[in-house]
Amino acid sequence: MPSDCISYQSSGYFTPLITDYLNQHDSLKPLYHRFPTLQNFKLQLEEKQQNYSTENRSILTKALQEQYKGIEVSAATQANIDLLKSEKTFTITTGHQLNLFTGPLYFLYKIVSAINLAKELKQEYPDHDFVPVYWMATEDHDFEEINYFNFKDKKIKWTRESSGPVGRLSTNGLEAVANVFCKELGPGTNAKWLKELFEQAYIKHDNLTEATRYLANELFKDKGLVIVDGDNRELKKLFIPYVKEELLSQTSHQKVAETSEFLKNYNIQVNPREINLFYIEHNLRERIILEEGKYYVNNTELVFTEIELLTELENNPEKFSPNVIMRPLYQEVILPNLCYIGGGGELAYWLELKSFFEASRVTFPILLLRNSVVLATQKQAEKLDRLHLSWTDVFEKQQNLVNRKVQEFSAFQLDLIEQKEALKLQFEKLEQIAAQTDASFIGAVKAQQTKQLKGLENLEKKLLRSEKRSHSEKLERITQLQDELFPGRSLQERKANFSQFYLDHDGKLMDELYRQLKPLAQEFNCIVL
Repeated sequence: MPSDCISYQSSGYFTPLITDYLNQHDSLKPLYHRFPTLQNFKLQLEEKQQNYSTENRSILTKALQEQYKGIEVSAATQANIDLLKSEKTFTITTGHQLNLFTGPLYFLYKIVSAINLAKELKQEYPDHDFVPVYWMATEDHDFEEINYFNFKDKKIKWTRESSGPVGRLSTNGLEAVANVFCKELGPGTNAKWLKELFEQAYIKHDNLTEATRYLANELFKDKGLVIVDGDNRELKKLFIPYVKEELLSQTSHQKVAETSEFLKNYNIQVNPREINLFYIEHNLRERIILEEGKYYVNNTELVFTEIELLTELENNPEKFSPNVIMRPLYQEVILPNLCYIGGGGELAYWLELKSFFEASRVTFPILLLRNSVVLATQKQAEKLDRLHLSWTDVFEKQQNLVNRKVQEFSAFQLDLIEQKEALKLQFEKLEQIAAQTDASFIGAVKAQQTKQLKGLENLEKKLLRSEKRSHSEKLERITQLQDELFPGRSLQERKANFSQFYLDHDGKLMDELYRQLKPLAQEFNCIVL
């Protein structure tokens, strides 16, 4: 079976909010600026060009040069950093946490989406340049979300105490994790490359930010990926006016709360706080809380008056960290960005932010759902063919798939629809007779009808169970294959790490992703390696 794709909407793995966005439902149009089409990028870049200053470009490129000191910068990446000095250059950005060894597969898919879109835009608009950017979430403090990855059936975990921004965490202790991983990899050329990549990233670098930058750079440097760390004093200086507005007026809370009400019929991703900022130091990242005219840093003894906090902001802007509501604004202030590429959950909270961006007078980016992929081996694809399964079939809920396949395998009809319809007709006649004789008899007729219909339904279930036993071997092969492609009845891209596929397929994995992922196509790719 060749590689194929199905629409996101028909995959069954996206929320009503995201499917309505993809379908450009009228009710959601106030929540985004421009839908991701090739034509809309022209208007987006014209608007962003007017709203992004030369000064910001200069500060951004200087900060990037500083951040790239100490690692090998490819010619492609250096060229893209240099291009950012030009007012005709724009970024295509995706962001992700600092997951150990990239974490789940969709880390790759996000970045490949950004790279491929930048390439496509260059072909469409040759007078401009487009730089793919990976924004590292260095200031997050949710260590438990990032401290592991899954290799085949084993969870490779980094166990330690953690507080404060994860990017500042020391890599001490990762030698033990490297040893566990190396034993799981076994021998071979590809295993050797993966071992060396892990060790070079995590043993040879002092903190998680440096390790992750090295790792992402090694994987994507040939494509010119630019990696940005927002935990930076010079970049934070550009954000001072917006932090000040947040501290004094709490505009984000008001605007996002209004949009949340608008989205009340959907599952809201993020609920805003009164102040959507953290105060950070090396081992500290705690919320700033306003109470009775004073600003408190949660779970500490730090207290500021308004004047004291504004002075602190001017002197130490790096100590003010945006939360999930403010971070997108920070990103769009410091980057000449046209488009943010994210998963369904990310896009859901971005859709809450447009009115906040408008109030802040910052251009709201185009929102693009990242590419999603199911990877299959040639052997698994051949099994699909032998079992007469399509890619659409394997996306189906397992119980529904099994029941449908039992119907197909059976030599006779498993549902008793004809018998039920005949029974209903008989009881309709009985009701007519009852109505002409004794009205009290109608209740007895209805009760008997319910009882007999229930009996037929029970017979249906027994018949289905019997047929499942008859075809158990074939059904077991179907469910086993589906469980391989959707581990834990979930998306493979949320469970598996790239290393298990690289181990068997080395460079072919990345080659196929670059070749097949089309960011604007809105299709779930099924790729045979």
